[in-house]
Amino acid sequence: MDNRQSVLSRFFGFGEHNTNLKTEVLAGATTFLTMAYILLVNPFLLGKEAGMDFGAVFVATALAAAIGTLLMGLVANYPIALAPGMGLNAYFTYTVVLGMGVSWETALGAVFISGVIFLLLTVTRVRELIINSIPPGLKHAVSAGIGLFIAFIGLKNAQLIVANEATFVALNGNLMKPEILLTLFGLVLTLFLMIRQVKGAVFFGMIGTAVAGIAAGVVDMPSKLFSAPPSLSPTFLKMDLAGALDMGFFAIIFAFLFVDLFDTAGTLVGVSNQAGLLKNNRLPRAGRALTADSVATMSGAALGTSTVTSYIESTAGVATGGRTGMTSVTAALLFLMALFFFPLVEAFASVAAITSPALVIVGVLMASSLKEIEWKDLTEAVPAFLTVLMMPLAFSIATGIAIGFILYPVTKLFGGKAREVHPILYILALIFISRFLFLGSI
Repeated sequence: MDNRQSVLSRFFGFGEHNTNLKTEVLAGATTFLTMAYILLVNPFLLGKEAGMDFGAVFVATALAAAIGTLLMGLVANYPIALAPGMGLNAYFTYTVVLGMGVSWETALGAVFISGVIFLLLTVTRVRELIINSIPPGLKHAVSAGIGLFIAFIGLKNAQLIVANEATFVALNGNLMKPEILLTLFGLVLTLFLMIRQVKGAVFFGMIGTAVAGIAAGVVDMPSKLFSAPPSLSPTFLKMDLAGALDMGFFAIIFAFLFVDLFDTAGTLVGVSNQAGLLKNNRLPRAGRALTADSVATMSGAALGTSTVTSYIESTAGVATGGRTGMTSVTAALLFLMALFFFPLVEAFASVAAITSPALVIVGVLMASSLKEIEWKDLTEAVPAFLTVLMMPLAFSIATGIAIGFILYPVTKLFGGKAREVHPILYILALIFISRFLFLGSI
C-alpha cells in the first residue's frame, strides 16, 4: 500500500501541493456528490424530453463525465471534474431539438463539431485571442442568462408556471396538486441544505424529495437498487455530422462552442485560484486542461450526450483539500460506479418534481454573475441586459448570445468607444446580423 501511495504521490505531486492520498480521495468524493445531480437531470432532459433513449443517455452521461474527469486528472493534473453542462443540455433539448425541430442525431453532430473546433482553437492557441476579445460584461451576461433559462425550464416542467393566453405565462392556479407540492418541498429542502452549506446539497435535496414523494405516494418505489448498466447502442455513434455542417447550424455550433469555451476558462481560473495553483496570475498546463475538455465533448457526443464542460462544483472538493488530479480520478471512478445504480435513476429522474428544484437552484447560482456587470455604463448594461432577458423569453441561448454580440459594438459606437471593441466582435456581429436576415430566428 505504501508503495502504491508513493507512486501516486510522485505522479500527482502530493508533496509539492502539500496533500496526501486520503485528502485527495475525500475531496474527489465531495466533488462527485456536489455534481451527482447531473446523473438524474441529464437523462430527464435528453431522454424524457428530447426523445432520446433514457437508459442510453444515462450511460453516456456517466461515461462522458468519467472520461472527461479522468483526462483532467491524468493529463492536466487538476482537481476539476467534468460532465454534460447545465444550460447547454437544456439548450440542446428545448431550443435545438424541440424548438427548431432538429433531430437529436444532428444536434449531437453539432456538439461533436464544436468539440473539434474547440480542440483546434486550443492546439493553435487561438482560444486566448477569442477569450481576450470578449468583454467581461458579455461573459457574465451569458452565464446569468443561462441561469434564468434553466430556472424557467425547471418551473415550467414542474407546472408551477403555465401557459396563459392573456399574459403568455402565469402562475398555476392550482398549487395544491401533489406534484407541485412535492416540487415546493424539494425546493425548500434543497435551499435549506445549501444555506446550511451541506456538501452535495443539490443531490441530497433530490434524494430527500424522492423519499418524500414515495412516502406521499407521488413517486413509485424503485424495483431494485442495483442492475447492470443499460445498453449504449441506441445513442452510440448516432451523431449526424453531415446534417450539422449545414450553414444554418452556424449559430447552434457557435452557442455550444462559446458557452463551453468560457465555462471551462472561467471554471479553470476560479477553481485554480481557490486551490492556489495560479502562478504569476497564469494557469500552468492550461492547454492540457482545455484539451481534456474538448476531447470530453467529442467523446460525449459520440456516446450520446450534450456538451461536456468543467464544473464549478469542483470548488467543493478543493475546499475539502483537493489539490491534484487524484481528486479528479476519484470522482471519475465514482461516476463509473454510478452506472450500476440505474434503477434509482430510472425511478426518480422521470419525475419533474424531483429534477425541477435542481434546475431552479443551479439557475440561482449562475445568476450571481449579474453582480459583475457594469450597470451604470449603458454601453455595457444594455447588451448585457438584453442577452440575459432574451434567453428565457426567446427560449434560446443562441438568440441571447447573438443579440448581445450585435448590440455591444453598436452601443460602443454610439458612445464614442468604438476602439474598445475588438475586431473579432465586429466580425461576429456582422455574421449574426446576416444569420437573422437570411435564415430567420436562431
